[in-house]
Amino acid sequence: MIVAAGKAEFGGQMTRRERARHLYRVITSERFLARRGPGNEVPFFICPFPAQEGLTMMEDRLDLIRQIRQHTPVQVLDLSLYDISLDLLRERGILECVLEREPDMDRSALRELLQGVLDVRDHLIPKIAESVAATPPDVMFLSGVGEVYPYIRAHNVLNNLQGTARDWPTVLFFPGSYTISAATGGSLNLFGVLQGDRYYRAFNILNYET
Repeated sequence: MIVAAGKAEFGGQMTRRERARHLYRVITSERFLARRGPGNEVPFFICPFPAQEGLTMMEDRLDLIRQIRQHTPVQVLDLSLYDISLDLLRERGILECVLEREPDMDRSALRELLQGVLDVRDHLIPKIAESVAATPPDVMFLSGVGEVYPYIRAHNVLNNLQGTARDWPTVLFFPGSYTISAATGGSLNLFGVLQGDRYYRAFNILNYET
């Protein structure tokens, strides 16, 4: 079952250990891997966490992957939007130039440059598709959301990923809150303080029960 939407922005009163156990139980469950849920929704899941727990969440995500690989046949494809962005800049031969010029560049000019090179539909999603083709997953993890803001927005990634990732569950690790209500719909609030991006097609994995 799906617990009532909006039950908890950051997983309610879950401790770090409880969150880790919950994620392992859900992600290795037959129901989750079979993408059974309400209606025919795209199998996108948000794992929100307080931004100040970024390093902790990274450690827990990597430990979760190790546990899954050690104890189950489930294949996890772990992708970082930040690492993908660096790869795209390297492929264009401009990473070193951007790093060198960044301190003196006009902010708007830098944003325009990076948003062009890192365009989600034309460049980022095809790069993700390459990784999927090379390592077909049972479940895909996406992280690095905070590191690529404001050049890449999480809701834009999910909107454009629908055609590429319909056949397996995708979990987006999100430093902030994800809430859904009948009155306002879904909202991705990065870092818990920035104005929320509207997105309603994902489930809060911390509220998901097998």
